[in-house]
Amino acid sequence: MTQQTQPKSVVKSFFKWLLIFGLLSACGIAIYLRVSVIPNLPDPSSLNKTQLQTPLSIYSAEGFLIAKFGEKKRLPVAFDDIPPAQIHAFLAAEDKGFFQHSGIDFGGLARAAGQLLLTGEKKQGGSTITMQVARNFFLSKEKTYLRKLREILLSIIIERQLSKQEILTLYLNKIYLGHRSYGIAAAAEVYYDKKLAQLSLAQQAMIAGLPKAPSALNPITNPSRALIRRNYVLNRLLHLNYISQEQYDTAFAEPLSAKLHSATVELEAPYVAEMVRNKMSRQYGNEIYTSGMHVYTTIKATQQKAANRAVRNALHQYDRRHGYRGVLGHVDTIELAPDELDLTPLAVFKNIGDTKPAIVTGVAEKSISVTDKNRQTFDITWENLKWARPYINENKRGKRPVTAAEILVLGDIIRIRQKPNTDTYELAQVPNVSGAIVAIAPYNGALTALVGGYDYYSGKFNRAYQANRQPGSGFKPILYSAALSKGYTTATLINDAPVVFNDAGLEQHWRPENYSGKFFGPTRLREALIHSRNLVSIRIMRDIGVTYVRNFAARFGFKPSLLPRNLSLALGSGSANPYKMATAYSVFANGGFSIQPHFISRIVSYSDEVLFKANPAIAIEREETSLTDQDATLLDEENTHSLADRSMTTMPLKNNGVLMTAPALPVIKRAERVMSPQLNFIVSSLLRDVIKRGTGRRALSIGRSDLAGKTGTTNDQRDAWFNGFNPSLVAVTWVGFDNNKPLGDKETGGRAALPIWMSFMKEALKDTPNMPLSQPEGIVGLLIDSETGLKTNPSNKKAIFEFFREKNIPASDSRSVNKNSSAVDRQQAIDELF
Repeated sequence: MTQQTQPKSVVKSFFKWLLIFGLLSACGIAIYLRVSVIPNLPDPSSLNKTQLQTPLSIYSAEGFLIAKFGEKKRLPVAFDDIPPAQIHAFLAAEDKGFFQHSGIDFGGLARAAGQLLLTGEKKQGGSTITMQVARNFFLSKEKTYLRKLREILLSIIIERQLSKQEILTLYLNKIYLGHRSYGIAAAAEVYYDKKLAQLSLAQQAMIAGLPKAPSALNPITNPSRALIRRNYVLNRLLHLNYISQEQYDTAFAEPLSAKLHSATVELEAPYVAEMVRNKMSRQYGNEIYTSGMHVYTTIKATQQKAANRAVRNALHQYDRRHGYRGVLGHVDTIELAPDELDLTPLAVFKNIGDTKPAIVTGVAEKSISVTDKNRQTFDITWENLKWARPYINENKRGKRPVTAAEILVLGDIIRIRQKPNTDTYELAQVPNVSGAIVAIAPYNGALTALVGGYDYYSGKFNRAYQANRQPGSGFKPILYSAALSKGYTTATLINDAPVVFNDAGLEQHWRPENYSGKFFGPTRLREALIHSRNLVSIRIMRDIGVTYVRNFAARFGFKPSLLPRNLSLALGSGSANPYKMATAYSVFANGGFSIQPHFISRIVSYSDEVLFKANPAIAIEREETSLTDQDATLLDEENTHSLADRSMTTMPLKNNGVLMTAPALPVIKRAERVMSPQLNFIVSSLLRDVIKRGTGRRALSIGRSDLAGKTGTTNDQRDAWFNGFNPSLVAVTWVGFDNNKPLGDKETGGRAALPIWMSFMKEALKDTPNMPLSQPEGIVGLLIDSETGLKTNPSNKKAIFEFFREKNIPASDSRSVNKNSSAVDRQQAIDELF
């Protein structure tokens, strides 16, 4: 008996100790969890305040998307905005029991444990959507038992604190889905360029299949494996009765349609986008790329589009005037149908600006046929070919072609361009010359349009904002304003005659000339500016002093220390760019006030908090903050709704990364007056005459009477400018080579740059009424002798009408009657002049 009972006693004792050990182990684990694991778990309640890493978005004043900056592409969506079919697809692929379990799929965990026992390998499995949320938001991706334990515990807590809808929304917005897309809305845009509601069932299944291996199973990297995964999800949807057999068959038969898409840019303004990004980076640091801020600029969509077209069209016009530089390459080909052509050689050539590559597939006597990358064919007629005389240099071209075969042969790789406002194409090339335009609202300094070159993506240098070029004759209105402030009048006579200067700051002997090479003798100041007489300008500068002019230029935004200290300043030998020149000319346009240019209207955080609202100083005379109807017509929407400050006010970041809100909007500020109304009126009248009968008269074709401006051309035609305005808009255009070589003979501001300005202003001012030049008090209208500049009477056949400040009325000519013209005469003269 003793021998029989002994084994039973041993077995009983073993199980007893095993039970004790199990209980002790369980207690130990419980104590460990309670003491070491649970206290160190992240607080799941922070999920309610989660700020998903979202890129910086930049918009126009109207809210059109200009650009996004950030490594992660994410478009957070609310649960109610997610199509049910998309939710079903994810549940079928990832967690069919999501709405039933409490955060843990014990069956899945058991299967994963079984795999571990059978294979000895730790494989991912048994993770519910809730567990994935816990891992994605709080834990690392290392595969350890402790991390899995923490994941399970967190999932249980998350399920107690958040609803199923909240958990699923977090998951669908956070999950990585390949090619830098985070969240389902971003994936829909990246792969299909669609909103979630626009996806087909097959596309929804494709996106739902991505979480398992987003880098390996996406339809761009591995289409075949992605198709297998998509069909697996469709099969799961059918098996779980989410879809019918008919829906399954239709979706199963749908071919892959995924392509890589960038964010849908609604307004092309890449130079502006980079200006904003740079400013935001300096103010807020790298947080801008992940904090989801929305920046609303002052850019007006209509004006920006007009600026884009104007710059590109004018640069192509310049290019055509100087000849064809030749083909991109050549392929040996035979006459094949377009669908049989090998288009591989075109792959190395990108679309640049308005141009795209194509292969010449047919050559007739007066036309050619071409095929592009998309196998589209185009016929180019002689009208759009015959310009292609061979380029020799900026001043010389080869002979005119007579047939198409003299220009191109079969197999040539060329560039083509769709002609503006037509369905036809022309032979084209990427312009070597550069151009830029800046437009500013003069009454508050808001940037409304900017283009910094022909194509941002082939050269990011912003010529409108970053360049330093000589402004040429565009500086003369500032010089003449300084002279008028010193007592000169528009009737003052200055001798336009040859002269040699010995200026210590220049070459030993400086012999300046007028552009025409001619000299016109005694010339009234008005005529000198209208026709941009260089010698008159130099004599004025010598008389009033270089130092005085340099200091006077500070009123227009120039730094005196950066301006030349010699007489060459009279011809615009300093440095500027279109942004600076537009700021300067705003003083003329707004009645004599100094404004600060700006391009950010407001900044809004990811949670819709207003971080910054601009509050510009505005060009108004009155002390009160209310605006008259006339003021309101000149102030755009950005003035009255999100006014901009002279220096952008930044807000610090809180410790948790949430951006603080900005203080309340201050009252309207008045800009500083830097020109008297009387002086401003006279200079404005001069600049209107430049367009009416001077170097800018081509702009008369716009059909407006309220335009003013000044051409600018530097030595050897290295820079061509037009600086112009009406009371509601300033625009400055520039054309030149980046290497500063000459543009060529006759490529003056009036020929190269003015067409950009005209095209832009015609569109930008299309719905704006003419604004007459208002004569302020203290201005007197007189008849003067056109030769002497002295006051005269109506009997003088050389009498013309001119305006003067009351303190600067000229002496009487011996042939005149010593009296002023009547008010009727003055108003008639204003109407005739302007």
